[in-house]
Amino acid sequence: MSTQATEKKQPLCRQIYPLALGYCALLVLLALLLDSPLRILTGLGTILTSQSVLITDYVALGGVGAALVNSALVLLSALLVMALAGDPMNGGTLSTLGLVAGFSLFGKNFFNIWPIILGSLLSARVRRVPFVSCSNAGLMATTLGPLVSFVCFSQNHPYHPVLGIFLGVLIGFVVPPLSQRTFRIQNGMNLYNIGFACGLTAMVLMPVLHAMGIDPSTVSIWSGEYTRTLGAFVAGLCLFCLTAGFFFAGRPPREVLVRYRSLLRETGRAPSDFLAAYGGGAVLVNMGVNGLLCLGYLLLIGGDVSGPTLGCILTVMGFSAGGKHARNILPIMAGVALGGLTMEWKVTNPASQMAALFGTTLAPIAGCFGAPAGVLAGFLHGSVVLRTGGFVGGVNLYNNGFSGGLVAVFLAPILASLPHFHKPEKDHLDEK
Repeated sequence: MSTQATEKKQPLCRQIYPLALGYCALLVLLALLLDSPLRILTGLGTILTSQSVLITDYVALGGVGAALVNSALVLLSALLVMALAGDPMNGGTLSTLGLVAGFSLFGKNFFNIWPIILGSLLSARVRRVPFVSCSNAGLMATTLGPLVSFVCFSQNHPYHPVLGIFLGVLIGFVVPPLSQRTFRIQNGMNLYNIGFACGLTAMVLMPVLHAMGIDPSTVSIWSGEYTRTLGAFVAGLCLFCLTAGFFFAGRPPREVLVRYRSLLRETGRAPSDFLAAYGGGAVLVNMGVNGLLCLGYLLLIGGDVSGPTLGCILTVMGFSAGGKHARNILPIMAGVALGGLTMEWKVTNPASQMAALFGTTLAPIAGCFGAPAGVLAGFLHGSVVLRTGGFVGGVNLYNNGFSGGLVAVFLAPILASLPHFHKPEKDHLDEK
């Protein structure tokens, strides 16, 4: 990391909570503009009692207003947990908030996250570690929220509500220590490490549930009805980030631009904290640029700005503070698009649209080994991710994180062993 990492806590760090609260208020306001209060309440009830397995677009299921309000509620919950845990407020905080806000549009809801969060609190208590060391992992582990919802509402077991809540607590308990091990396996090449850890957890739990007669399967609930409206929302959000980054981050625009250009030279290998290294201005600019790139990709291929793809964009924007930038995400997206042009699946398929944006979890491969390696990683990921979701019945929302972990574990050691790709400063990629 740059020597700028030694700077005092950045102004944006101190503003993360107020900005996030403002974003929640914006979501509620937009919801009220697009839907009536009665439809929002009815749709929210539908969302909270749905099974929520992949791909369940809450915009299509409960209506755009209810989906936005659910996102606001889940994000407020995450802020409360972070505040109680004493989160240090850094680039990881922004990454977690972006991820939570995004996935609450298609799988996480105000009901299914709490058993998992409770489990992470119990994990900290039992292991006698501060809750702050488990809180982010617990919030990210809510990727398995659909497993809680499916079991609670499937009625395929006499004690299904109790069993569903128990499974949520169990997931929150085991994922924090498990994710520490899986991070080492992937050597920072997969930014969605929790997705890999939760994928392994689901692969262990699902056969047991199947033996009990509980057998979820993937679905496809998808809407492109609000592409223009949600696309305009994304564009406005990105322009706000760009404007705030250049003119309201406490640094001259020229200095912000210099820092952003320096940020673009980072590999993105986890753990990366762009906020500590380059300041709030450069990170806000990075968020705005990355969000516009994702939106531009969807519009270019004729895709949809739906609940899931909006969730993808928000996640990428969040991880713009922790590893992603234009130079290391574009090769991944190009690789997935190349796969769509040469394979039997199409880039406009809902899962493929998500794969191109979430596949940027492999951005460190492009950053460490170069753009051609990134294109190769994206090409492989586009096909792998279409198969891994079925293994766990669509209950792992971070399916791209799971498949990204598989690609990273397979590809990174091979690239590191080849002279053409090997970079001396990355010798530590090889296990000692």
